[in-house]
Formats: sequence, C-alpha cells, structure tokens
Amino acid sequence: MFEEIFQEAPHVELLQWFARGSLKQNLLRSIRLWVWLETLYGEPEKRLPLDLEAGFTYAQWRDLFFTSTHPKGEKVPKHNDVNCLCAKTTAEWLFNSQTGIIEVNWKKSLLSHVGIDESKLNIFLEQCLFKVTRRSLQADLEILESLGWLVYKNHKYYGIQEYPLHFQNKVAADEFNFLHEDLVGIAQNHSQEIAAIQRFFVHLDYVIPKSTIDLVENWQWELKELWKQTPVPPIQITYNSAKIKNTIDCIVYPICIYYVQRAVYLCAFGDNPKHDNYWYNFRLDRIQGIRSLKWKNSGISQQLKQRYQQKTLPNPSEITLKMSQAWGFDFYLPSKLMSLRFDRDFAERYIKGTERHDTFKQISYQETRNLIKQQIQQPQQKKLLLETLDNRSPEDAYYQAFIRYKDKTERDNNVIMRLRAWRPNCEILLPVELRNEMIEEVDSEAKFYLDY
Repeated sequence: MFEEIFQEAPHVELLQWFARGSLKQNLLRSIRLWVWLETLYGEPEKRLPLDLEAGFTYAQWRDLFFTSTHPKGEKVPKHNDVNCLCAKTTAEWLFNSQTGIIEVNWKKSLLSHVGIDESKLNIFLEQCLFKVTRRSLQADLEILESLGWLVYKNHKYYGIQEYPLHFQNKVAADEFNFLHEDLVGIAQNHSQEIAAIQRFFVHLDYVIPKSTIDLVENWQWELKELWKQTPVPPIQITYNSAKIKNTIDCIVYPICIYYVQRAVYLCAFGDNPKHDNYWYNFRLDRIQGIRSLKWKNSGISQQLKQRYQQKTLPNPSEITLKMSQAWGFDFYLPSKLMSLRFDRDFAERYIKGTERHDTFKQISYQETRNLIKQQIQQPQQKKLLLETLDNRSPEDAYYQAFIRYKDKTERDNNVIMRLRAWRPNCEILLPVELRNEMIEEVDSEAKFYLDY
C-alpha cells in the first residue's frame, strides 16, 4: 500500500494543482482536497483508520471523520456540535502549529497569485471548510480519483501505492505563475507532448515590430539581472512616449513585467512621462535606454525615496490587488463606476456567464435607474439620461463595473477597445463623460459610410 507519507503543505502551488483551473473559483475545494489526502495518506496521527487495501465507502469515511451528531442527509449540516470537524473554519485548518504556515505570508502569496481582494479572502477563510452537502464531499472523492489519488471499483475507493505519476512529474507550479490563473490548469495538463504530439497551443496578438524584438528581449534580460540584486536598484528609463510625442527620462523602481493586449510592459513606480503620477506602465519596445542608479541619487522622487526608506517598496501583489479593484491594466488611473445596457439576445449569448472582471456584474433595470440618480449631479443631465432609460426595455440586460477612467486622454485603452467591440449591442449609460465620447465617436465613424 501507500509507502510515502503525504506531507505536502497547502501552499499556493499545490492548491493551484488541485484546482485544475481557476483557483479563485475552486479555493475552498482545493484546500479540502488537501485535508482529504491528510486523512488518507498523512502522518499516522492524522490518518483515519480506514483499510485502503480492502477499500472504503464515503459513509465509512464520514463516520470516522465527523462526530456521531453529524447529519447524514443531503442538506448542508446545521447542527451546533463544536467538536464536529464540520465546525472548523478554513483558517483553523490552515494556520496552526501542525502546518507551520504563517498566515500573513500565505495570504500574501495567494493574493499575488489569484488577485482577489483581501476582504473576500478573509470571508473564505472564515467559512467552515467541511460544512457542505454530502454531494460536494462525494464530488471531492471523484476528483481525487480523477487525479489518480484513489481507485474506484465495485462501489468502493481503494488506496494507491505511490504518488500519482503526473503529481511526481508535475512541472513546478511557480514555472506557470506568469500565466493567468485560468490557464494554469490547462498548461499543467497539456504543457508536454501527448504521444509525441503537441496538443496545446497559445496564440497571442503581438504588435511589437520584428525590428525591435531583440531590443525587447535585451530589456527583459537586463531587468532580470537587476531583480537578482539586493536591494533592487532604481533605474533611469529613456522612453519614447506616444502620449506626449517626445522622448523623456524617468527615474523609477522596476516592479514586474506584464504581457497585456498585444505588447509587453514594465510596471514601475516613481515617475511617468507627464510627471503627474508615480505609477506607470512602460511599453518595452518604446524604451530606448535603461541605466541602473544608486538609491542616494538626487533625482529620485520623494515618494519613491520615502517608500525605500520605510521598506515598503511596491511589489507585484500590490499591482494585482489594484487591478482586481477596477477593470483595466492602467491600474493607477481613477476608478469610475460604469453602467451598461446590452441587447437582451446578445447578452444571453455572449455576456451572461462570462468572466470580465471581479466588479462586472448584472443588475436590475431599477438598480440602473438608481445609479443614474446617485452618480449624476447636474439636474438637466440627470433628467435627460433618465428619460433615455425610460425608452429602453426593462427586459434588456443591465450591468455595472468599475473601470480605470479619468477623461478622454487618460483612460484604459483595453477597456475602450472591448466596449467598441460590443457595438452596436451595448450602450454606455455611465459615466456620462464616456457616454458622450462614444456618441462623438459613433457619429464620426458613421460619416465614413454616408456616401456608400
């Protein structure tokens, strides 16, 4: 029977492997699967006295794991037995002397990987991990079987002799950390050839001209070398800015690299081409020079110098958190509430059930009316938009989200391009400034087709 003892700690890498996809959507189940394996293959004091060689049923596991007061029906247990393990919170399972996991470090690692708000994570941690239906626990067993941790036959589950092969040979999860979490499961399952044939491919739109690809790779290599230093030094970037149509020097602290919508960017803190913000995403193919500086350099902005002295330099998890708070890669722009109306049929086919952003959610017709009343201060403007809404069908689909938007020149272009792609099935109601911009844009575009 199983000779190795399961001693894996529930770190993010392991939980991501259990999730087989989006860890954000499967976090509690991933943690629960880790507990399952402890009860089956863990240290002797953690294992349940099950005969894995002779096989066991869910009912046998249940009776050993929970107290005798635990309900045996199909509903979520609601009994008040504090001694039953279904009353134990997720945090209690994770953070204790046996796991040795430091809560603040674990949270930091998870937040940087998954990109959820810390308040939402705290809500997850306070939930009772095993206070779920029998069907959910039965599904856990089926997942463990599909992952190779159990064998199911003749209505019983049997133990294995060694770690599943794909668990032994799995590529270290940190090698996939650069991927969006929803792609990690696919990459883990299909990164290698199957029967000598590669079956998984990723196609990306990449607008970087071939003439600058070598330059971009060179900047990535230089940044990698800088990030190996302790402390990481500030740098001076010579940047050809499309926004100000000029080449300018900026002294910044380099944080991380992102591929977003067709190009590669360096996220940095300290200065920007217009010298009006401390955060900025520099497109790598527009960087003309990078020079390492000392922290005592007089050109470093006061804000950056202060964060260095206080040992609070920005890190990738800070950026991930900011991006989770509003839709858009330009995370340093103000957050504005956006209200949208979709054609009902279009929304049913292409919007409903899709993930756009954490803040993107469907709301009612009346909630949309309330938002207009709350968000618009100018009486005449409010009156006109409410009259417009009166002429729209309550049966249409209404959504809201927070987006990165300041004005016509300072807005997240990736969000704008998505809104354009939804035309003519999507109407922007809020913010009014963006609505007016789109009215002008559509009017200008229509003129191209007036003669034919």
